[in-house]
Amino acid sequence: MLPGLPPGPPLYVYHFSEDPSIERFEPRLGRAIEGRPEGELLVWAIDEHHAPLYYFPRDCPRIVLWTLEDSTPADIERWLGGSSARMVAHIESAWEERLDQCRLYRYKLYASGFETIQDHGVHVSAASHVPVSVEPVDNLRGRLQRSGVELRVLDSLQPLADAEVWNSTLHFSGMRLRNALEWAATG
Repeated sequence: MLPGLPPGPPLYVYHFSEDPSIERFEPRLGRAIEGRPEGELLVWAIDEHHAPLYYFPRDCPRIVLWTLEDSTPADIERWLGGSSARMVAHIESAWEERLDQCRLYRYKLYASGFETIQDHGVHVSAASHVPVSVEPVDNLRGRLQRSGVELRVLDSLQPLADAEVWNSTLHFSGMRLRNALEWAATG
């Protein structure tokens, strides 16, 4: 489990974008969510604690791992290698320069009207939302480090898939993997 999770529901949730001019977030089609209607239009946001999952260029493929309460010592050693970071993020070297040059914008939204989907910080809403504020986010590598995230740069993410990282007892968050080199995983 990620250390330092704040108690209770958040006051704010966040949306990250490379576009600094979003005035209103309208519900859109996203991935299917278990227990919700197929094809539901939603606004997606993340809580502050899990925001480092989005400190990357939007289309950057990444795999982020962290321990859970039931993570085994063997899996922790195999996948995190003794790291003291609260999360370990993996990207491909082809994205390293884009990571260093990317400027994101963090949109702050009131959490009221959003509901958690119990997916490690993800919140959704079927209503439109006007941001409370927007602020630039740059030096993503430094921000990751300050957030307790160890960044590992690999030639390819495919070896993690081949080793079936998602079958470990750690939390596995894979994002934009369709953009990864040689990505063939179906897990």
